[in-house]
Amino acid sequence: MTSQLRKRSPRPLRSAVAALCAGLAATLCITAPAWADQDADRNAGHPGHVWSVSGPDRAAAAHEPRARVSLDATTGTLSLSVTRADRTVIEPSPVGIVTEQADLSKDLRFLHRKDRLVKERYRAKSGKRLDRRVLMNETRLSFATPTEARFDLVIRASADGVAYRYVLPAGHGDVLGETSAFNLPPDASAWLGTYRVDNEGQFNQYTAATAPTGEYSDQALFATDGGYTLLAESDLTGAYSGARLAHTQGTGTYRIKLADDRVHTDGTLATPWRAMVTGDLATVTRSTFTDDLAPASKVADASWIRPGTVLWTWLAGGREAGQSLTAQKAYVDYAAQRHWPYEAVDAGWYFKADEWDTTDPNWQTDSWLPELVDYAHAKGVGIIVWIHQRDLDTPEERAQWLPTLERWGVKGVKIDFMNSEAQPMLQWYDAILRGTAAHHLMVDFHGSTIPKGIQRTWPQVMTLEGVGGEEKRTNTAAHLTTLPFTRNVIGSMDFTPGGFQRVGQRPNSDAAEVGLTVAYESGLQMFAGTPESYDTRPLARDFLDQIPAAWDDTRLLAGQPGQEAVLARRSGDRWFLGGVYAGAARTAEVPLTIGPGRWLVETIRDGSEGLVQDRQVLRGGDTIGVDVVANGGFAGVACRWHPGLTTCYR
Repeated sequence: MTSQLRKRSPRPLRSAVAALCAGLAATLCITAPAWADQDADRNAGHPGHVWSVSGPDRAAAAHEPRARVSLDATTGTLSLSVTRADRTVIEPSPVGIVTEQADLSKDLRFLHRKDRLVKERYRAKSGKRLDRRVLMNETRLSFATPTEARFDLVIRASADGVAYRYVLPAGHGDVLGETSAFNLPPDASAWLGTYRVDNEGQFNQYTAATAPTGEYSDQALFATDGGYTLLAESDLTGAYSGARLAHTQGTGTYRIKLADDRVHTDGTLATPWRAMVTGDLATVTRSTFTDDLAPASKVADASWIRPGTVLWTWLAGGREAGQSLTAQKAYVDYAAQRHWPYEAVDAGWYFKADEWDTTDPNWQTDSWLPELVDYAHAKGVGIIVWIHQRDLDTPEERAQWLPTLERWGVKGVKIDFMNSEAQPMLQWYDAILRGTAAHHLMVDFHGSTIPKGIQRTWPQVMTLEGVGGEEKRTNTAAHLTTLPFTRNVIGSMDFTPGGFQRVGQRPNSDAAEVGLTVAYESGLQMFAGTPESYDTRPLARDFLDQIPAAWDDTRLLAGQPGQEAVLARRSGDRWFLGGVYAGAARTAEVPLTIGPGRWLVETIRDGSEGLVQDRQVLRGGDTIGVDVVANGGFAGVACRWHPGLTTCYR
């Protein structure tokens, strides 16, 4: 009996061992997918250490970006490169940071590595889609200098991007700069915006090497043989300093330059993510990578945050309208008639505040704004108000204004003229974000930074300017067709489309102006036209009545930066289409890649005597043909067709 038991025991033991090994192998595939790559890369002839990090989806590995971090055995310097399908995305580029206490860019030695899977799900209040899923591999590499100064380089990789950041322990002193840079092939196509403190520079096309010497916005788009890559930043707070790109003509190198010569730190530090949104153009355009990298929402109850379309009165009536209660009531009446949920009172009303004695406890009674808010509320319209940053600059000013606006019933604030990404201004952002969340005020930042993940962490931020928008008289049609692939990729953009009255002051046609309301995403989509300009264009006006400001999905149907951009955005069971073009008149041919089945498609285009609406029934995957005038465009809406259906409008 004993001998029989001994003969039988190895089989279940072997099975258990096999199961255990299989389980361990599966775990290693999830938590440490790149260990094997390290040895393979080292044996391929690279001196020193090489680590490879890619996304968790092995089935799609050939199409996903892969980061390689190399430590040079001689100099102790780090570099990072990115490939996609073994093709170049980013060439080996320097990685490092310098503090008061240590130069963490050279003479480094490797300590250890840690891997984990980042898997999250969250729901946004605005953006390209509301439901978000995050799936990334994270690798943390720890290094030390000869003096035992230490830091971690944290790399994340997903299906649509690669990012890295530095994590430093306490006691490192102030940050004096980064050696971080991005090396692009010199002949890579580049779409760059000259840096401005208000982020309102136009985007122009160069090659990586021919771009003039200067500083550029850190939202820069490049095309290499590995596809498209948008450089970006995420999780920027007052703990650090904003970044821009410094370039010298003749090279493909774009260095990270901070807004501050010295970044003051206290305790441990995690720098912002240096992000590379990577893939084909459709992947980059619909990516939420910079939001996905950012911390989770700090607003526990977000039920009061409601995106919507807005009648914006600045380009419609100017400061004079802002100084007149009668004029503002008329705008509210128009918004109510159109069922637009908000009206924005811009500069004008607020300049009268210079005469108010805010030390008087009854100072708020001097304003007619509470009366306007009550009037609008009775008609189902919420009020957004403009306010200058200088009057929210101190804790005392914020303690005066924010509770007052909440008590009056104001729904949101448009805060203007920050014009800086230096650390003190970023610390102000931290304070105003906490304050507006506490007082249930949605936010539109103008003269501002760009989103950089802020809308995930603080979902009351519905939109930011940071763009050469409708107010500009120097915009080009090429600039308008580049924005969906650059600025608007990383978050809501308050371009304020719909300025139909600005004929001769804008570079596009009326149909293109309608199309911008879909092509450009904004949680508060502010329409810049006058009531008269809408009423003389009833097709445009009625289309604007249909537009939501929150989307369930976004797809790029056709596009090439600087030439054309056609986006489809879904709300419920309807897809809205927005197309903008630069250049000569043409018949645009756009694939209807919004799903199988039959669709009723209603489009608005430019005709010889004004806007024209066309209706046709198409199958998913068919091509929409639309006549487009020079520097023109179109707008449209598509819904599931069934016999008897004559319109998608509701």
